[in-house]
This record gives sequence, structure tokens and C-alpha cells, in this order.
Amino acid sequence: MLLLVSAITFFLVNAAPGGPSALMRMDATPEQREALTRRFGLDRPVPVRYLDWLSGAVHGDLGTSMLTQEPVASRIADRLPNTLTLATLALAVGVLLGIPMGVVSALHRGTPTDYSLSGLSLMGLSVPAFWLGIMLILTFSVNWQLLPSSGLSTTGAAFSVTDRAQHLVLPTVVLATTVLPTIVRFTRSAMLEVLGQDYIRTATAKGLKHGSVTYQHALRNALVPVISIVGTLIPRLVGGAVVTEAVFGWPGMGRLAVEAANGRDYPLIVGITVVIAAVVVVTSLVVDLAYTWIDPRIRLA
Repeated sequence: MLLLVSAITFFLVNAAPGGPSALMRMDATPEQREALTRRFGLDRPVPVRYLDWLSGAVHGDLGTSMLTQEPVASRIADRLPNTLTLATLALAVGVLLGIPMGVVSALHRGTPTDYSLSGLSLMGLSVPAFWLGIMLILTFSVNWQLLPSSGLSTTGAAFSVTDRAQHLVLPTVVLATTVLPTIVRFTRSAMLEVLGQDYIRTATAKGLKHGSVTYQHALRNALVPVISIVGTLIPRLVGGAVVTEAVFGWPGMGRLAVEAANGRDYPLIVGITVVIAAVVVVTSLVVDLAYTWIDPRIRLA
């Protein structure tokens, strides 16, 4: 998968119009542009350059940034922890809120509670992340002045967990809205399907408490498809991070990707794409392994 992603990305960015020569001034001479082309090896065939890049990537060398002349790996290493922190918190908020909301909606099917939660989920899917981010900044940062509007921490201040947490609140809320509605809807659907099974009626007929039937029997079996959808939401979190980090000035991979695209920084674009793909592959593997913990039938099989 990573080999395929790297090959497609490498060939696509090299097929795009423009290139490093676009970084030169308008009054640059043809000799200057040609020198820049030779410097980055762009005068060689694309397949040859890809094989050179691949041989370096295997050893952790993702190339050199055309904009800053820094190693791509070091630039990504500086930003990746910030994005992983934001995405992990957003996913945790989505799961911790979405699963209980889905369960409540399923248990109160056809009631105002069900309609309210379904409407809230639909609203979360419909509201663009950039608009919600701007509204939260205007409300909590500009008008009420309760939370910072951008950045990783307060400029010039010493590191503080409280300060870092305050800067995380708004972007986490915005990014969580990209996954919360889907978790709510799939949890509700899975719970409704499980609640109609024979073993649930049998457990109820045997006199088990309502909470035991709901959470130990129904919810545990309903979590298997929910975990599956959580695995597919990881790429959505990464995609949503591009917009969220740009709105809140969060120094993460999404903002770095925007900078690389605007600057036509080919090695950085390829490096970011491959690293994000690796994160998605690893999290998908973790989700698959989680099935065995949730459902003993899968583990025993």
C-alpha cells in the first residue's frame, strides 16, 4: 500500500504544471532556472528519480525540502506529533460522545430524544468545518475571550499543560464534529439490529437487569461494526485536519501540507502523503486487532 501511494503521488506531482522554477523571481534568467532544475535533479527521467527517492525513503531519507533546504523527515517529525495529538483527542471525543448518543437514540427509537439526536447528527454532517471554526473563534475568543483563537501555545509564555489544553479545545471540537455524527448513526443502527436478536429477548426473559442486557450483551456485539467505521474515519480526520489547522493556525501536518502545495515543494508533498498513509495503515491494523478483543468469536476462530 505504501509503495503504491508513494509511486502515484510522486508521478502525479511531477506531472503537475509549474514546479521549482516557479519559485524563482519573474526576472530570473533562463540560466538561473536551468541551474535550479539541475540542482534538484529534475533534468533526469521521473522513474529514475522515483527509484532514487525510494532507495532513500527505505532508510528514512525522504529527501530535502525545496523551500527551506531542510530534510523532509525532520520537518514532518516536528509537525506530526501535533497532528496526532489533535486527531487522537478528536477521535476520543467522537467515540466517548458518539457511542452513548447512539445507544440512547436506539433505546428511545421514534421518540423526541431520538429525533433530536438524529437532527444533531445531521447538523454535524452539514456544517462545514471552516465555518464552525470561525464561529467558535468569534464566540469564545473574540466576544467572550475565554479561549485562545490560534496557535499551539501562548507566544512568549513558558510551557504549561493548562495553556496547551486551552489551545486544544476549539480545534478538537471542530475536528470531532467531522466524525461524531457518523459514529452516532452507526451505533444507533447497530444497536437497533442487535436489540431485535433472539438472545437479547432470551436474556430479558431470564430476568437480567436492563443495564446488563443493554451494555454487556447488546452494546458489546454492536461495537464490531462501529469499530469498523471508526477505522474508516481516520482518513477523514486527517483530511479535516487540513482545514482545521489552517483555521486555527495549528502547526501540524495539515498546515504543512498546505504550505507544501502552495510552494510546489515536491519532496515535502510526497513525504507528507506517505507518512499520512503509513498512519492510516497502522491504525487500520490496530482496528482489525481490536475485533478480537471485542468479539470472542473472532478471537477463538
